[in-house]
Amino acid sequence: MSEWLIYRGAGAPHDGIDLLPPPPPWRDFDGDGPVQTASALDSASRRRLGVRDFQAQLHRPGTEERELVNAALYLRRPLLVTGNPGSGKSTIAHSVAYELRLGRVLNWPIVSRSTLRDGLYQYDAIGRLQDLQIRRTLGEGDQHEGSAIADIGRYIRLGPLGTALLPYDRPRVLLVDELDKSDIDLPNDLLNVLEEGEFVIPELERIADIAPVVEVMTDDGVKVPLHGGRVRCRQFPFIVMTSNGERDFPAPLRRRCIQLQMPAPDEARLAGMVRAHFGDQAEVEHADLIRRFLHRDAGDVLAVDQLLNAIQLVRLMGAEEGAATRARLADVLMTPLDRTG
Repeated sequence: MSEWLIYRGAGAPHDGIDLLPPPPPWRDFDGDGPVQTASALDSASRRRLGVRDFQAQLHRPGTEERELVNAALYLRRPLLVTGNPGSGKSTIAHSVAYELRLGRVLNWPIVSRSTLRDGLYQYDAIGRLQDLQIRRTLGEGDQHEGSAIADIGRYIRLGPLGTALLPYDRPRVLLVDELDKSDIDLPNDLLNVLEEGEFVIPELERIADIAPVVEVMTDDGVKVPLHGGRVRCRQFPFIVMTSNGERDFPAPLRRRCIQLQMPAPDEARLAGMVRAHFGDQAEVEHADLIRRFLHRDAGDVLAVDQLLNAIQLVRLMGAEEGAATRARLADVLMTPLDRTG
């Protein structure tokens, strides 16, 4: 295996991230501040993710996938991954985090209403106003104006992207899932943040002369101090942005990303997915369904979820229902997605 590979895709954790060379001069960031280290976060508060961890261990990337993941790590650029549903796009983020010991994967699932601010931070202005009104009712409203202003941190929580941009000693892993589901403006809105590796919280910047340091909650559920409302990364996060190929992204976004087209899963990868969900013997027990999925007609689009659903139902039904019934229902569950009738 090539020695330049930091991420090897072998499913064994190691400290290779410490061997990552300095970034290119145009991707060098200098965020500073007493932020909990990614390694400490991994050992102290990371929750086991069950099947996600098992999938990460079993994930065996192809040569192109492995090389482009490493290109994104070396160049400090997001990885834009396009492929059919179930092709293993989101598993890349979990595999990298597991192998390189980079802690919990920060997950930002995209919907049509998602905005850049959702990913950066949330500010509960209504909750703060209600608490201030309660204090005034109790006669405490104007006694400690300075502390009340600094108390704004209780109502601010960093989102997944905002948390990923904190100045960690090791890069965090961020999964921006199904970016093609977003509003048309979000890909363009991401450009400046991804290029600069920083953002400002205006609500904190405005009070920086009164409260220069404010503690806020992160997506990990821990508090960190922010200076002047500014967040700037020290290590650019490893960002995986996934797309099902349902839309084209603007050229400025694609220029800032390493682009990876995921192929349909082959037999080895599919067997690994089945084992991750159903146990070591599942690929043997359901070899017929796996073959049916792999040997579908040319042009038919199937998602791995459909195969997993078919296997789950067959396992629940048991042999007493009869092979014909199980096969018929499996056919229904694995109807190609591009078939209309």
